[in-house]
Amino acid sequence: MASPIKSKEIQVQKPAQSLQAFQKGLATGNGSQMSIIKPALIAAVVVFMGSIGFFGYRSWASGSVEKHETALAELMLAVQGDPKIPAQPADIEKRMRENLPKLEVLAKSAPASRRATTEGLLATWRLELDGKGGIAPKAEDPWSRLRLAQRQIALGQGQEALGTLTPLRSGAGPSEAWGDLFWKTLLAARTLQGEREQALKDYAEYKQRFREQADIRGMESILIGI
Repeated sequence: MASPIKSKEIQVQKPAQSLQAFQKGLATGNGSQMSIIKPALIAAVVVFMGSIGFFGYRSWASGSVEKHETALAELMLAVQGDPKIPAQPADIEKRMRENLPKLEVLAKSAPASRRATTEGLLATWRLELDGKGGIAPKAEDPWSRLRLAQRQIALGQGQEALGTLTPLRSGAGPSEAWGDLFWKTLLAARTLQGEREQALKDYAEYKQRFREQADIRGMESILIGI
């Protein structure tokens, strides 16, 4: 007697996944991917914003220094007057008094890298005008030599200023904080003496030493007065 035939069902595919289960799996998958991607995106944004801030600050700082030095150079030229016409001490004193408020403003608003120098020049002016600027600078180090040279320039003593600056020339490079100021002060002394040819040689040496760090606009604004 033949055994009864059992009906068999062949399952060709898994039961259809419910919509809810599909959505849950999709969310879980995306969540795991985002847990990896999100920190990377945040880091990229932080780096990007940081680079913008860094280069933006550098650009602002550079522009601020350039603006300050240009204003200071123009102020010095205003006090010195026409280098072709010898200035009388009384005329220089009058110009210093007229421009003292401008120098005071520049000293207050000076960038950090230029504040000490500008305040030193202000003290020198006050000393010469009213005897209230403190002790006269002595040529003991580069900064004091620069202050003394600036004092001599303000008094119309161009030749004396050149002598004060001479020992600093060999070391006045971009690695020294006072290097850039040395060349500007030197050109100011040349302006006072009317030595345009020598000033152009000094300017060429300055550009050779400082290269991409050279303050072309600030230096050329001083050369205009020669």
